[in-house]
Amino acid sequence: MSTQQQEIPRGFGARIQRAFLLALMAVVAINIWTGAPLFAVWVGSRIQGDSRVSMAAVFGVIAVLLVTAMALVKLLGVLGARHDELSGRTRSQRRQQPWMRSLSGERASEQRRRTPVSALDVILVGACVLAAAAFEVWFFFFSGSSI
Repeated sequence: MSTQQQEIPRGFGARIQRAFLLALMAVVAINIWTGAPLFAVWVGSRIQGDSRVSMAAVFGVIAVLLVTAMALVKLLGVLGARHDELSGRTRSQRRQQPWMRSLSGERASEQRRRTPVSALDVILVGACVLAAAAFEVWFFFFSGSSI
C-alpha cells in the first residue's frame, strides 16, 4: 500500500465513528461562539464578587475567553484531522489559502480537485451561518430595537 492511498475503514462501526466526530465537531464549533464566552463571563462573575466592576474581573474574562477559545479551536483541528483520517482523505503537505493564490496561476477547478472541501470546512461555515441567522432573529424579533 502506498503512502498516498489509505485503507478507508468501512462498515457500520466506522460510519458511527464518523457521524459521532461530525456531531462533536458541530458542538465544539458552536461552543466557540457560545460556551466559551458564557464560561468566561461566569468566571469573571466569580472573580468580581458583589461590588462594582473591577479590572481583575475584566482581565479574568478576557484571559479565560482567550484560553478557552484557543483550546476549542485546537480540539476542533484534532477532531477534523481524525475525521479526515477515518474518511481516507490524504493529508496535503501545504495548503494554500484562497486569498494567497495567484489569479493567473491555475484554474480554480484544478485547485478544488487537488484539495477538496473537508467536513471541518463545511461545519465551520455552517456554524457561522447559524450564528449569523440566530443574531438576525434575535435582533429583529427579540431585542426590542427601535428599527
